[in-house]
Amino acid sequence: MDQRVNHNVARGVSILEEGTAPGKKDIRTTPFNGPIAWTGESLDPNDGMIGIDAECLRELDGLVEILNANPMQTALLDAAEFDLPACRRMMQHAKETLEAGPGFVIIDKLPVKEYGVQASQAVYWILSQLVARPVAQSWDGKMIYDVTDLGKPPGNGVRPDITNAEQNFHTDNSYNLYPPDYVALLCLQPAMEGGVSSIVSFYTVYNEMLKRSPHLLSRLYQPYLFDRQREHAPGDAPVISHPLFQADGEHLLCRLSHRHVVNGYAMAGVAMDEETSEALEVLEQTMREPQLCREFFFEPGQIQIVDNKRCGHRRTAFVDYPEPERKRHLVRLWLRDEGRRFYNG
Repeated sequence: MDQRVNHNVARGVSILEEGTAPGKKDIRTTPFNGPIAWTGESLDPNDGMIGIDAECLRELDGLVEILNANPMQTALLDAAEFDLPACRRMMQHAKETLEAGPGFVIIDKLPVKEYGVQASQAVYWILSQLVARPVAQSWDGKMIYDVTDLGKPPGNGVRPDITNAEQNFHTDNSYNLYPPDYVALLCLQPAMEGGVSSIVSFYTVYNEMLKRSPHLLSRLYQPYLFDRQREHAPGDAPVISHPLFQADGEHLLCRLSHRHVVNGYAMAGVAMDEETSEALEVLEQTMREPQLCREFFFEPGQIQIVDNKRCGHRRTAFVDYPEPERKRHLVRLWLRDEGRRFYNG
């Protein structure tokens, strides 16, 4: 990966520049097709849904018995040490659906009330390893991330996922190096109101822009500035520059977050030119078109896994129950086999 650091003299802001601008041949001019190029209207209600059958549930019940009798930190549990043939088949099916299907799955669902929070989280950790390797989700090495409202407004250094604010469609860790291949979420407790999740295929969004605004696509292959959210070593560049779309053979790799791009330009003291701004806004508007998205409301015990390079995800704002123990609570894992397990690979 080509990386270099530039210094913005006007504001004294260092910018980590990743990669180089593509040539014209890298910009796709034909639409995508196949299962990944779906719309909310074209999907069957059962697409991406994988039920936990009786055989898998028996294995998981036995796994919980072992875990309760042998306490250990969740992040030290290794799926290779447990004999779970039915669960391995289920998660292999999940991985095939992620790679050759719509790019998302919903595992339905762990009996979290019966297992309890700690055992449910451990089972989720072990099952997720059967898709790909969990990696650090923050610069300080946090492997398991609680997604719940901490009462802070989103901004530099405050991730939107620890607020109750509405999120734009985005990919996780778009603002740093080595984003995860897959993002997994386990629902322990849904919100009282709101918190509706949505998924969109970037391939479908690309096809729509190719029909309506093809002149803007080339700009999305050029670098944008992102606020790195203070997720870096002291003294490192606080802003990163990379394209929103990158070609990888016949595949399109997407890394984007509207909020972090807007903040990145503000931090660097750089104004977006008309084309830069228009391309970003048209992309945002296209992603939010209701007919293109798949929406669902998390239920306790459900596990969502999303291809983080081909699909975007978001959620609406939410209101928690008044009781602290009933606050909306999801548990997130980042899964990636490339590079080291460090946050930045």
